[in-house]
Amino acid sequence: MEMLVASALAVVVACGVFLVLRARTFPVIIGLSLLGYAVNFFIFSMGRLTTNSPPILRDGLEISADPLPQALVLTAIVIGFAMTGFIVELALRARHETTSDHVDAGRGVPGAGRIERDEEGRAPEFPDNEDEDADAGVMR
Repeated sequence: MEMLVASALAVVVACGVFLVLRARTFPVIIGLSLLGYAVNFFIFSMGRLTTNSPPILRDGLEISADPLPQALVLTAIVIGFAMTGFIVELALRARHETTSDHVDAGRGVPGAGRIERDEEGRAPEFPDNEDEDADAGVMR
C-alpha cells in the first residue's frame, strides 16, 4: 500500500514540475495546482494509512487515525482554491497588459511593459502561435 501511495505521489509531483516549466501561463497554473495537491496528499498520507480506525484513541484500541493532518489538508484545500483563483486573475491581467500569455513576456526588453495603443485606447491584436515549443524563447 505504501509503495502505491509513494508512486502516485511521485507521478503527481513529476507532472506538476513538468507543467510549471512550460512557457505559457495556463500550464503553469495547472502545474502549481498539481504541486499543491501533491503536498496535500503527502500531508494526508502522514496521518497513517489505516481503515476503520477511530479518530480518538480509547481504552482497548491499539491504533487510531490522526485527525490533525486531515484538518490541515481541509484548510489547505480551501486556501489553495482561493490562491488558484487569484493566480488565474493575475494571469488574465498580464495577458491583457502584455498581449501575450508567455510567462516571461516583457522580461529583458526595455519598454516591453508599455503597449502602444490606438486612438480609442485599444491594444494591437497579435495572432497566437500554436507551436509553443518552437518559439519558447522568442518575445512577441
